Amino acid sequence: MAGIKELKTRIKSIGSTRKITRAMQMVSAAKMRKAQTATLQSRSYASLAWEMIGSLGGDKSNLFFERSREDKLFSTSSNNIKEQGAKKFGVILLTSNRGLVGSLNSNLMNVARPIMGSEETIAEIITYGKKGQVIAARLKKNVVADFPKFDRTISIEDIYPIAKFVSDAYNTGKYQKIVIVYNHFVSTLQQKPMVKQLLPFANERVEGIGLRAKEDQLNPKPLALSADSDVLFEPSPRSVIDHLIPRIIESQIYQTILESDASEHSARMVMMKNATEAAGDLISDLTLTFNQLRQNKITTELAEITAGKIALE
Repeated sequence: MAGIKELKTRIKSIGSTRKITRAMQMVSAAKMRKAQTATLQSRSYASLAWEMIGSLGGDKSNLFFERSREDKLFSTSSNNIKEQGAKKFGVILLTSNRGLVGSLNSNLMNVARPIMGSEETIAEIITYGKKGQVIAARLKKNVVADFPKFDRTISIEDIYPIAKFVSDAYNTGKYQKIVIVYNHFVSTLQQKPMVKQLLPFANERVEGIGLRAKEDQLNPKPLALSADSDVLFEPSPRSVIDHLIPRIIESQIYQTILESDASEHSARMVMMKNATEAAGDLISDLTLTFNQLRQNKITTELAEITAGKIALE
């Protein structure tokens, strides 16, 4: 058992650590509130924009594919993909820059592993966040692009380089599809790792999937613009789509980054709160042990004094 001096040193050391975790908890709480507010404010817009692509028309007459014959970025035809020779798919991996977020990044790796394990395709990773490099190394996957993650609430302009990179990569036929792996913010105590197909457009979020196990989910029914639709376009359907599609891609990437940031700050705040409480409990236990040892020492010294006095008498 440690002595009184050792216990006193440990109590002081844990107290210093508790002050650090408490300060980190407060900082993370402030960032978490900002990130959550930004996420919730833009979530409705991003969701409705994504749904709008799928609700512009039916399946028979297809203005969307008429346009996409000239623009490979929006071609979801398997024949066109084979003609382009695309055998790879891109994975945008949204992670944190630093640790102390519990299992947040490891959960992402667990979700990313099955979709990269197919023998039929080759996955290449596009990282956003320094921990993505670590995950890529563990999965033994090639990182083709790395975009810096900002330690602040991002603006839509910050994601233009990512949006342009993935759009160009898909448009040139480099990738068969592009998905985003990120943490979806559910609540302060819950963050859900998700896989969302960005290109070709799919009006659904795919969760924890394997490429061959659920091919129908990774290759959902193509979205279309019908010539018979009641939707009126001004000045023309093509002009509207030309302007709309890049904004949709940007909004989806922007929203997933916000979701990832809110999840990160929430996880770190909870971890620091737990660490602070654990340090407090440990200090209480050590203080109790310290007081017991000190009391036993005092009792022993009193007994020795009393015995000495009796011996002198």
